[in-house]
Amino acid sequence: MRIRVAIADDHAVVRQGLRTFLELQDGMDVVGEAADGDEAVALVERTAPDVVLLDLVMPRLDGLEAIPRIRERAPGTRILVLTSFADDRTVLPAIRAGAAGYLLKDVQPPELAAAIRTVHSGEALLAPSVATMLVEQLAAEDGAGPARRDDGGHHLTPRELEVLAELARGRANKAIAFELGVSERTVKTHVSNILGKLGFTDRTQAAVYAVEHGLVGRRD
Repeated sequence: MRIRVAIADDHAVVRQGLRTFLELQDGMDVVGEAADGDEAVALVERTAPDVVLLDLVMPRLDGLEAIPRIRERAPGTRILVLTSFADDRTVLPAIRAGAAGYLLKDVQPPELAAAIRTVHSGEALLAPSVATMLVEQLAAEDGAGPARRDDGGHHLTPRELEVLAELARGRANKAIAFELGVSERTVKTHVSNILGKLGFTDRTQAAVYAVEHGLVGRRD
């Protein structure tokens, strides 16, 4: 199965560089380019790509505003943020809006190709520095007291809570399977059950939930 990718960035040289690189990758096709958020939304609605690479700083409509519109018009499209910076005004809002991943533009080309395949497979992908920032920001929101807890995680099985904690650490299914000593297929089943029970469609949302509710450190 080929992965259909759309590119949204306001710099033509960046778009051209990404297109040239992606067209050399096995199993990837570039379906179009957009120079601002409005064009990105229209492009995704018109072409329904599997993955859209989305810059956050663009004219007319920025990436943060474009994310929920893309999710609304093409819920099957995975959004991979590819931008020059990460701070507390962009990381958590992007993830909460529905981005499946967040990378910085200093990412190495092979890592970018792997990230596209990762988010296309339904997994989440955060640059290490971004993952750290996300956890710190969520912790700051909770203040100096203990992390918030409610009944949300209590209807998950002990094994599902373990898998959820690993998701919050940004680990892929294969790594979770190795850590827990189970098959990758079993992990996929657990992830599906977790999303269903929590009412999420995206494992990134589940990861944020786990951090917000203090589930990251939970183990049997």
